[in-house]
Amino acid sequence: MPYLIDGHNLIPKIPGLSLAAPDDEMQLVELLQEFCRRSRKQAEIYFDNAPPGQPRLRGFGSVKARFVQAGQTADAALRSRLLRLGGAARNWTVVSSDQQVLTAAHAARAQTLTSEAFAGQVWQVLRQADRREGDQKDVAPTPEEVDEWLELFGDDPQG
Repeated sequence: MPYLIDGHNLIPKIPGLSLAAPDDEMQLVELLQEFCRRSRKQAEIYFDNAPPGQPRLRGFGSVKARFVQAGQTADAALRSRLLRLGGAARNWTVVSSDQQVLTAAHAARAQTLTSEAFAGQVWQVLRQADRREGDQKDVAPTPEEVDEWLELFGDDPQG
């Protein structure tokens, strides 16, 4: 099932990425390329405030990045994409924590994931793949990684 992703909504949920970084969009695209390659998925990611002259659609393997020009929002572009998908929207998963985007996804009968939940899935897929491929030997997370994940997902194991 492919993903429709609210890019600027996801960036702050990924440890190590920041909306303040000048190349935050490309950092996320690169991370998602690896995630999609390893999980054999496809993704369309939407970003607000595209610089003038930049192509609106750029392909990066299994990831398509859509840069929304001034005057429109990524949220509106996502909702428009869901409408164009029609009944096929049920075959897509929308990733956002924006309530309006999630409401539109539910109305289109698409699956939904919060940005926080998706960030956890990305991290899990990349960690498991690294272990399988031998890229990383059972290395414990750094204290900073633990703090970031506890802040993101909470420290109560019971919920």
